[in-house]
Amino acid sequence: MSSFNISKGEVFTFLLIGIPGLEHTHIWISIPICFIYFVTIFGNCTILIIIKTESSLHKPMYYFLSMLAFSDLGLSLSSLPTMLRVFLLNAPRISADACFAQQFFIHGFSLMESSVLMIMSFDRFIAIHNPLRYSTILTNARATKLSLLLTMISFLLILPFPFTLKSLTYCKRTLLSHSYCLHQDVMKLACSDNKVDIIYGFFVALVGMLDLVLISISYIFILKTVLGIASHQEQLKALSTCVSHICAVLIFYIPIITLAVLYRFGKHAPLLIRILMADVLLLVPPLMNPIVYCVKTQQIRIRVLRKLH
Repeated sequence: MSSFNISKGEVFTFLLIGIPGLEHTHIWISIPICFIYFVTIFGNCTILIIIKTESSLHKPMYYFLSMLAFSDLGLSLSSLPTMLRVFLLNAPRISADACFAQQFFIHGFSLMESSVLMIMSFDRFIAIHNPLRYSTILTNARATKLSLLLTMISFLLILPFPFTLKSLTYCKRTLLSHSYCLHQDVMKLACSDNKVDIIYGFFVALVGMLDLVLISISYIFILKTVLGIASHQEQLKALSTCVSHICAVLIFYIPIITLAVLYRFGKHAPLLIRILMADVLLLVPPLMNPIVYCVKTQQIRIRVLRKLH
């Protein structure tokens, strides 16, 4: 069966790629990818189980952490299987419907992670600025409702993507630029008018950047509050509660900003650099977030060690 219908321009399959020029080493590259896959799932599942089973961790801060772990887990389960197929099994074909579904979940969980990081910055601000009223301002019920609302908004914003992509005509262009499907990557293959996809995709990107702006504003207020504390020791103690979150923000947003700069200003940059940076964006945050929170958050670290023993 042909991979596309020439008369209608209807694509049935897309072709994913690994790392151009290194096809002969794909089988070896699959080994660290498998390792990352295992550590990511194990680490995030461990955090979810610990927060679920430890009643002392049933607090807003840890509810948001569990949402971060859930989004990381969803991002990994969405992207890594096709990466393993390309690198380990040399199976680059993916059906159009599966591709549209994959990009929906990748962008949905990415936007969800961005929203969770934003609300975690508000959580840190309230805890530092008004610690005595923290438990009354941000109750467990409010934290749960807020988490569910953020999840729903994230996926509703991404929901039009598969339908708008499916409505486009792709003719004979089926080769994608990564080992997984992304909205902007699939959209560029269309030979019909894709202005709606471009405009709506830009709007969703702005929503993601708005999260970063709000995170920055939160930390400006946090710094202002901390500088108002008389004791230097208390200042360091207050800032130390933000270290894990700052690391998570940097791990998530630095690859996004770097990739955006490369696509906007680095048009002559090697394709290999863009591909590697896009892979870092999907592989590193889900891998590093549980490690950072286990190392930097004493309550999580103690319970992880206890479970392992």
